[in-house]
Amino acid sequence: MNDKILSLLGFAQKSRSLFSGENTVKLYIKKNRIKLVIIAEDTSQNSKEDFINLCNLKNIPYIIYSSRDELSKAIGKYNRAILGIKDSNFAEKILELYKAKFDM
Repeated sequence: MNDKILSLLGFAQKSRSLFSGENTVKLYIKKNRIKLVIIAEDTSQNSKEDFINLCNLKNIPYIIYSSRDELSKAIGKYNRAILGIKDSNFAEKILELYKAKFDM
C-alpha cells in the first residue's frame, strides 16, 4: 500500500481512533465525537449528500476519497464506505496529506 492516507487509516483503526459504517459514523457525528469524515468515491449519491449535509451542519470536515474496496482493505473490514476519525491528530494529518495530494 503506497498511499499514505490509506496507511494512516490502518494505523487509526489499530489505535481505535476510527469508526466505520454509515450508522455508526452517523451516531458518533451526532454525539460530536468525529473530527473528520471520509466518504468513498463510489458511495451512493444519496449517502454522500446525507453525510455532506450532516458534516456541514456539525462543522465537521469531510473528504471524498478512494474506493469502498480500498478503504475497507486499509482498515481490515468488509465493505465500508464511510469512515469517521475521532482522533484530532489523525484527522489533521489525513487532511494535510489530502490537500497536498490534490493541491488544495
